[in-house]
Amino acid sequence: MILFDTNVVVDARDSSQVNHSWAARLIEEAVAGEGGGVNAVTLAELCAGSPKPEDIAPEIQKLGLQILDLPAAASAVCGSAYRRYAAARRASGGGLAPKIPLPDFFIGAHAATMKWNLATRDAERIARYFPKVHLLTPKK
Repeated sequence: MILFDTNVVVDARDSSQVNHSWAARLIEEAVAGEGGGVNAVTLAELCAGSPKPEDIAPEIQKLGLQILDLPAAASAVCGSAYRRYAAARRASGGGLAPKIPLPDFFIGAHAATMKWNLATRDAERIARYFPKVHLLTPKK
């Protein structure tokens, strides 16, 4: 299974994006092979960016992607990684992090918990805080 980060789905849905071809091809390959999906966090982010949020889930399913629930087991993984991020941010002089984990941490924790590949453009943060997650990223 490949879990798709929001940025990859955005790229696949918008042909003007630099990584559109890569993202669309990766989704097609996942659907034809091992399977692909998005979780509720990605779905919420896509809905928040849409003037018609009710159309997002059907569009995702039309791409062949599954809409997956976030397992409760990912919560501890997410919280632990986010604590490390917040501490590193304070130590670097970046100030306090928001109290609630960023969506990327929920997505990374989901992939880590399920031992799935994660397609993302946010490779640096995910690799730092979820080092066991195998990342699929566009070529630079």
